[in-house]
Amino acid sequence: MTHSEIKPPHVLFLFSDTGGGHRSAAEAIIEAINLDFQNRISTEMVDFFKTYAPPPFDLASDLYPPMARIPDVWKFGYKLSDDPQRTRIFYNLMWPYIRRAIYRMLNDHPYNLLVTVHPVPVFPVSRAMKSGVPPFFTVVTDMVSTHTWWFNQRSDLIFVPTEIARQRGLAYGLKPDQIRVVGLPVAQRFCMPSESSQFFRDKMGWPQNLLVILLIGGGDGMGPLTKVARAISDAHLNAALVIVTGRNHKLKAQLEAEDWSLPTFIYGFTHEMPNFMRSADILLTKAGPGTISEAFISSLPMILYSRMPGQEDGNVSYVVNQGAGVWAPEPNRIIEVLRDWLDHPDEREKIAANSRRLARLDASHLIAHAIADQLGVTEEIIQRISENEK
Repeated sequence: MTHSEIKPPHVLFLFSDTGGGHRSAAEAIIEAINLDFQNRISTEMVDFFKTYAPPPFDLASDLYPPMARIPDVWKFGYKLSDDPQRTRIFYNLMWPYIRRAIYRMLNDHPYNLLVTVHPVPVFPVSRAMKSGVPPFFTVVTDMVSTHTWWFNQRSDLIFVPTEIARQRGLAYGLKPDQIRVVGLPVAQRFCMPSESSQFFRDKMGWPQNLLVILLIGGGDGMGPLTKVARAISDAHLNAALVIVTGRNHKLKAQLEAEDWSLPTFIYGFTHEMPNFMRSADILLTKAGPGTISEAFISSLPMILYSRMPGQEDGNVSYVVNQGAGVWAPEPNRIIEVLRDWLDHPDEREKIAANSRRLARLDASHLIAHAIADQLGVTEEIIQRISENEK
């Protein structure tokens, strides 16, 4: 092969917009690849549910939000499926129905390495691929309560956010060198300081002389966000309130029509979340892994007011046990904690320091470098591709 024929190795990322920050994890890793190996590795993202899954699985991303709003149903399904033996039975039964879609997806997108940031494709993809050809990585986007679907012994390498998740993988028979603790992939904009807190508050019209409480419910504005916001207003706290409703436009309009007892600022989906977090003093959120990881980086003390049963139970325990926040599912408990933190800044700062201690800023880059190592993107190959580009 001549130098002019050399093409960068290609990485295929499988994701789906079914919660858990799967898309953002893939985008964060791709961003790190582009930063650290400019034009030396090509990448592609495929939403396997929307593009290839047969009915009714192709509706998964549309069905996820309403299902997630029924906690008992979600918990039952999660617990029922979180078992190695039942997982094998389920996928064996489903294989005749989904195998054509899996083979078609892999054939439509030639690649040198496959990375899945979603648990559903792990078993069918590992079954469809020949062992080790091409290599197959799994990036676990659940922080602590990792479902059995994430762990397959055919995965060449599995990246997990915490040591607790690693131990769960080892309990399923993974080899120690097959699973690495790296943290959760987070976009570079959360890791690199940009505007100062004072400048950003001025730009947004937030008061400089009050603590800012940031209330969010994930990209879809999930959880009892309205009830929490009203409780804060009724408490007449000496603070400002910033509410992010995500893509929930109806909720945003509803909240904008209300009267508030404290300075309140309401936003829909925003790309300014890194600045929102860096400029806030306290975070109220559901226990999503991505938001928690971003809060660690931003040194934010957290009040977790909602969780997905089963999937996010471990996230709550992790934050509380590490002293980075509290679990407060009832409005009266939230107000109690807020009053305590407003009256005792030293305690709040101690919790903020614990949050910062848990930050993993390099997860995306560690995964990017592991991908490059697996692909053999050595200095020699980089040099040859550089010559080809001239």
